[in-house]
Order: sequence, then structure tokens, then C-alpha cells
Amino acid sequence: MQETILTVRELTEQLRKSLEGRFPFVWVRGEVTNFSRPGSGHVYFSLKDQDAQLQCVWFRHMQRQAEQPFDPLTGEVFDKPRPSPLELLRNGLDVLCAGRISVYAPRGQYQLAVELVQPAGEGLLALAFEESKRKLAALGYFSSQRKRPLPRDPQRIALITSPTGAAIHDFLELARTRGSGSRIRLFPALVQGAEAAPAIVRALAEANAQDWAQAIVLVRGGGSLEDLWAFNEESVAQAIFESRLPVLAGIGHEVDVTLADMTADMRAATPSHAAQLLWPLRMELHQRVDETWAALRRAMERRLEGVGHDLRQCEKALSWFSPQRHHERLYERLASLEAGLARSGRYWLDDKARKADFLERALRSALGTEKLDTLDARLEQLAARLHAALPRLVADKERALQHGVQHWQSTARGYVTEQLRRLESLTMALEARDPLMPLTRGYALVSTPEGLVRSVDQVPYGTSIEVRLADGSLSAVVNGVRRRQSRNVEES
Repeated sequence: MQETILTVRELTEQLRKSLEGRFPFVWVRGEVTNFSRPGSGHVYFSLKDQDAQLQCVWFRHMQRQAEQPFDPLTGEVFDKPRPSPLELLRNGLDVLCAGRISVYAPRGQYQLAVELVQPAGEGLLALAFEESKRKLAALGYFSSQRKRPLPRDPQRIALITSPTGAAIHDFLELARTRGSGSRIRLFPALVQGAEAAPAIVRALAEANAQDWAQAIVLVRGGGSLEDLWAFNEESVAQAIFESRLPVLAGIGHEVDVTLADMTADMRAATPSHAAQLLWPLRMELHQRVDETWAALRRAMERRLEGVGHDLRQCEKALSWFSPQRHHERLYERLASLEAGLARSGRYWLDDKARKADFLERALRSALGTEKLDTLDARLEQLAARLHAALPRLVADKERALQHGVQHWQSTARGYVTEQLRRLESLTMALEARDPLMPLTRGYALVSTPEGLVRSVDQVPYGTSIEVRLADGSLSAVVNGVRRRQSRNVEES
């Protein structure tokens, strides 16, 4: 039997009829490559996967999909305009193409005549993510000016996550080893699926309504873009944006970034990292407490040393101005004055005696013996009068000196009284700065192993406490906690 010999045209025509009959309309998924759009308006590209390539042509008269308000693959009606596939089409994009298989005879190759194009799989989600991202950014959801700082070492945390996921285990496991101790209240919510976004919104609203926590932590483990899509919903981002409490988001792995992460006041790379951002290492806290205590002790020692130095200076000044010391100085001055007066009296008498001897000799030589005897008698009278007047002169000087002594004594007593009052004031001020002085008036210091108790929030039911009094200390256990009536809240 002789085989029929076909021409190239005939073989090509048979292949065309076979392919077009076998694949009249087909959906194909692949990655766009070799994309080009010449001046004719037609679009040429290839679809590829790991093992093969398919030539594609999208004729200009078929490029009308942008006007379609629905998804031709799923039938979903769009509630708002979508970007044209022609505008999105580029190299590297994962797409779904629908059309007919045909044979291009001049080149002897088969190709897909494209009629419909749309992004495939995560491509749709990525486009939706970018669109929501641009919208929320324009509304100021991601602005750094609105982001609030998280409390350092918070004592009350509202945790929003799935109670059965791995994220809550990682977060709580690390939280137990850090910080000074915190209460964590779980607000359970779905973190994956169609009902996840409404559940997260409700949990955020409830955490804010209770007004119990200092901050909200939103965590979830890693996953694909579809798994994490609940955290890309605009309703979740809006709930985070409107939250009165600061929000820390730790969603997925480090490479996963959601709209919730971008809207939150702070983003953590993982749920474990969220715990690290909230609470410092306990070793750091212990070191900080030790450093603070040492600094406080040094400051108190310096203060006490300064007060002691001032006190010693006051004592020294008081000793200098004491009545005894003043009397001693006055008696020393009186003795000095008496000695000076005696020396002056002796000098004056000696001088007068020398002058008298000189005058006597001069008179004896000038007047003779009789006249001299007369003058001598007169001189003796004057000497007697002088000796009689000298005690009175000394008495006047003593009275004046005694008056001066009394004046100085009065001045010294006033100064000493003033210094004693100042010393008493300084003593009272020093006692007022003594941290243990209030204990003598009936007050007490309450502490736990973690430190002093300043609020009833630090001592929940069953906490062991130590009560320090002026003469000792008591150990007790808290069996009830009552707040002041002004706050209209009682917890036990």
C-alpha cells in the first residue's frame, strides 16, 4: 500500500482542524513571559510553567474585558470597577487565559487565541491587597504620627487569637519568662476563614469596651496569603485604627505583612517577638532594680553626710558662741584690762615720782630748804588726795567694764537662743526626711517579694505580703481587696 504524501500546507491544515476541534475553548494557567504590544494593538506573549511554553496572541478586537462588571470564571459581580487586565498584564504575572487553540500556518506553530485574561490565585489577592493598601494609606491608617507607644512592662494585656493555635502557645510560653508579672485576658476569635474578620472585629470592640487592658495584642501563626487574608480585610484595619487602646500585631512570620500589621501601633515579626517587645528580660529588671536601689542608697548616704556635716558645723558654731566660752573671753579681756590698767597706773605714778624728784631737786636749789619744806608738805597733801582719788577712778573703770560684760552676755544669750532654734529646726527637718519616721506614728510599709505595694492591683487574692511596723514586721496573706469608695469599684 502506497502512503499518501502530504504537502506542508495540507498537513498544517489537518493539524489545525484537529486542534480546533479538540480544544474549541480552553482555560490555561501560566506565567506571562515575552510580553510585547506593537503598534497594531495586538498583544503577544507566552505562558510558561516548569516544563513547557505556550504562544499566545490577544487580538485587539477581543480586548474588551475591562468593560465587563463580573468575573467570567466565577460569575462574581464586581461592586466597584476593577483594573483592566490589559493594564495589569506584565512579565512574571500568574494569569488565567481563556481562548481557542489554533495553528499559525506561516510559522507552523500552534497558539492560544486569547479572549479572556485575569490574574490567577494569589494574584487576585495581591491586587486586592495593593488596592486596599493604597486606599487605607490615603485615609491615614498607616501614618506614624497617629501611632501610640506601647506601655513598658504592662500589667494587663488583652490577647486576641485562636485559643487552639500555636501562636497563643508561643506567646504565653515566652511571656511567663519575662517582665515583672502580667495578667493576660484571652479574647478568642477565628483567625482564618470567611468568619475570621467579623470575629476579630468583635474581639477588638469587646477589649476596648471592657477598658481593662493597657494594650491589645493580635497574634496568629504563619500561613499563605489566603490563610492570612482575614487580617487584610478593611474592616479589621478600621477596627484597629479606631481602637482606644494601643494595638500590637504579631501576625505570621517575619516576611508576612498584612494591613493589620501596617495599621497597628507596633508590628512584631512573630507572636514570640510580640512578647519580647512587651516585656523585658527579668534579669534586666532585676539589674535595673539593683541599680536603682544602689543609686537611691548612694543619694541617701550623700544626703545624710551633708546633713551631718551641716550639723557638725552648727555644733562648732554653737560651741564658739556658747555662754561659757563667751564668759571665758570676757574674763580674759577683763584680766587683760586690769593688767593694762595696773601697768598704766604704775607707769603714771613712776612718771609723777620722777617729775616730783626732779622738781624737788630744782626747788631745793632755787628756793632753799624752808620753802622746799613748804612745797614738800603741799606735795604730800596732793599725793594723799591722789591716792584717795585713785580707788574711785579704778571703781569707775570697773563699773564701765562690768556694764560692757553685761551687754556682751545679753547679746551672746540672744545669739545662742537663735542658733538653738535653728538647730532644732534642722533636727526636725532631718527627722522628717527619715523614711522610717512615719512608722513611729502608726503607719506601715507593705511589700511583696517583687517590691513595695503602692496599689491594690499589685496584690490579688492569695498574695503573701510583709507588713513592716516601727518595732518589727508581720507576714500575712491577702484574703480580700477593696478599693476606695470614690472609685465606685470593688474587687475581691
